[in-house]
Amino acid sequence: MRTKELSRRGFLTGAGTLAVAFSFGPSAMGVPASQAAAASGPPGLRVDEEAAAGSLAWLVLQPGRVAIHSGKVELGTGVQTALTQIVVEELHLGARGVTYVQGDTETTPDQGTTAGSKTIQNGGPQLRAAAATAFQALLDLAAKRLGVAKDQLVARDSIITVRGTNRRVTYEQLLSRADLVLVADEDVPLTAPADYRVVGQSVARADLPDKVTARFSFIQDVKVPGMLHGRVVRPNGRNASFVSITPESMTRARAIPGFVDVVQRGNFVGVVATTEFAAIQAATPATGVEVVWADGQPLVPQESYPEALRDPANHYRTTQEETVGDVDAALAGAATTHQASYFSPFHMHAAMGPSCSIADVRSTPDTTGIQVRVWSCSQGVFALRTTLANLLQVPADSVHVIYEESAGCYGHNGADDAAADAALLSQAVGKPVRVQWSRQNEHGWEPLGPAMAHDMRGGITGGEVVAWEHVVNTPTHGSRPNGSPGTVLAGILTGSLPASLPTSAGNSGGRNAPVNYTFPNRRLIAHLVRSFETAGPTSNVPQAPLRYRFPRTTALRSLGGFSNTFANESFLDELAVAGGVDPLELRIRSHEDPRAIAVLEALRETWAERPRDGDGAGAGAGVAFARYETEYTYVATYAEVTVDTSTGAIRVRRVVVAHDCGLVINPDGIRNQIEGNVIQGIGRTLKEEVQLDSRGVTSVVWQQNQANPTPQYSILRFSEVPTIESILINRPDEPAWGAGEPAIGPMGAAIGNAVFAATGVRIRTLPMTPARVLAALQGAE
Repeated sequence: MRTKELSRRGFLTGAGTLAVAFSFGPSAMGVPASQAAAASGPPGLRVDEEAAAGSLAWLVLQPGRVAIHSGKVELGTGVQTALTQIVVEELHLGARGVTYVQGDTETTPDQGTTAGSKTIQNGGPQLRAAAATAFQALLDLAAKRLGVAKDQLVARDSIITVRGTNRRVTYEQLLSRADLVLVADEDVPLTAPADYRVVGQSVARADLPDKVTARFSFIQDVKVPGMLHGRVVRPNGRNASFVSITPESMTRARAIPGFVDVVQRGNFVGVVATTEFAAIQAATPATGVEVVWADGQPLVPQESYPEALRDPANHYRTTQEETVGDVDAALAGAATTHQASYFSPFHMHAAMGPSCSIADVRSTPDTTGIQVRVWSCSQGVFALRTTLANLLQVPADSVHVIYEESAGCYGHNGADDAAADAALLSQAVGKPVRVQWSRQNEHGWEPLGPAMAHDMRGGITGGEVVAWEHVVNTPTHGSRPNGSPGTVLAGILTGSLPASLPTSAGNSGGRNAPVNYTFPNRRLIAHLVRSFETAGPTSNVPQAPLRYRFPRTTALRSLGGFSNTFANESFLDELAVAGGVDPLELRIRSHEDPRAIAVLEALRETWAERPRDGDGAGAGAGVAFARYETEYTYVATYAEVTVDTSTGAIRVRRVVVAHDCGLVINPDGIRNQIEGNVIQGIGRTLKEEVQLDSRGVTSVVWQQNQANPTPQYSILRFSEVPTIESILINRPDEPAWGAGEPAIGPMGAAIGNAVFAATGVRIRTLPMTPARVLAALQGAE
């Protein structure tokens, strides 16, 4: 079992320590900003212990050791390496002795959820200021020790030298007598980009050596003394309700060696055993517990999803409505008008490793006041802490959540749900319980990326888009844990209502629904679709507080940005063809932002050499553009495909991505993220689709075969990965933005536009399966 050696107070005090905390605006550190500022005084003075005791340092320097305490966690994206580069740069450190403490509600600050490509963008400047503040304190200490003015000092590799002399002092020597707690200064002098030695370099990933040599310890490897194992018996449908456990099955379960108990609260049923194998046996109806469920309201039929999403009866509210100019008049006066509709299905996170968590719920608090300890791969440990506290009905400050890495998923998968499962089971049996989901549990019960339906209208005159309308219909993309027990599956099953639906789709389903193009007349309308409703008195679901119409939905990589960009950029291509304009030229001429134009211009040479008119081999190329959330990273994407017109199979053979995320911290890290976006984007475009029946998800395995004939959830194979080229536009004097999500947005449209170039057929429904493409080809004959 891994333990945390530093307590909240412990790492803020003691000889040989320099700690840096933040007081930017309303403090996330537990210290009022005014109090911290008053206590800190000039640089180099210690923050009063009363002011610092309740806060969390983000940077701790000790002789021979620098510890970064980050609320942003490593999900396999390389942020640990990039954030460390930022700190090393500002502290002018040597290469050794930097550790990264992450995602611990007792020892790291609350920086919110690690999501939305915001780690480098938001967390980077905070750590940069902390490191620069610490560096200025080191300069003060060195100036005093060496008896010179501060401006005579230069630093490199953890050594401060008097300019033009051999007089020097090491950080280790300065820190051996330090006992400082500083508040970070957002106006502190920073290293000039021209002087960067580490930022901008392709530093090797800190976490990869142990991962590729199988030494890395994931959440699935964590063990706690006295740990038991649990499994949850899921209802036989999303809206089913608990009736009973058959007596004969209880007799069977008790006879299993290692069986401990069955836990039932509302529709939540779980088993606990001394081994995972025993827990699996006890949770399997044929060998253990058999639950009788009452069928509930059926889900909306899958074949009717496009119509159901557009049906006003299923709309919760209009969450976005933006109009520029007079769209209707512009449409009426346009030389050419066009309209089209698009659809993308429910998608899974489909993490390669199943969700897992360990919870230790104690009957009485230990000496530190902690009543609950949870090890989880949650992307938001602080939000999970509050949610679990409310689920278990204990104070939030008695819950300690510790991040442990698992398989990446890029969004809100089953990690938080598994933690809640483990917490309920541990509370019931009074011992630590580990819950690891099965593959069928993962696919069948993780929250899904929502299906979305789009309706577009546009007009083009003289090679210019004069009218544009986009109507989007989507369930919520925002149901992460937020304190409500209804944001975790265990809470829903025990009777809590799901998370309240948002009042705005601007940062979820409506992400990238607006366009950055300078169309003079444009309109956006975003409808939030109701995923569930509370069951009325006439419901045929006994004792159920709600019933789902569609599956439970949540955040998946880029949220609404993937589907919205698919619709926007596909439709713009259709307008270009209708108006007789080159698709790349139309995009360039429809922008005024020079950075948007630059990423598009970066593709000009590639575009000029594209395959044309099928080249006799069903080959074609497409282009698409997006600016992440319409205000951050710029991406232009070129995709080259071949289409087998006899089978309908699409092969993406080359992708080129021009990418501007401002200051580049780690070029190799950004390329890794671009490649991951491209691969996942191809999979979501060509293969991925959740299959459902009236009860729930049926695509609960990876591969369909004779032994397991249930529908599959297909993802891209290694053999199908194309050549991927990245063009990085580095802007050292601009803020660094995220790269974890932006490049996935244009992929669907770039591929669809390439398919049209190759075949003359538009595919407006995802995924672009061979059967769907073949049907379109045959329909066009």
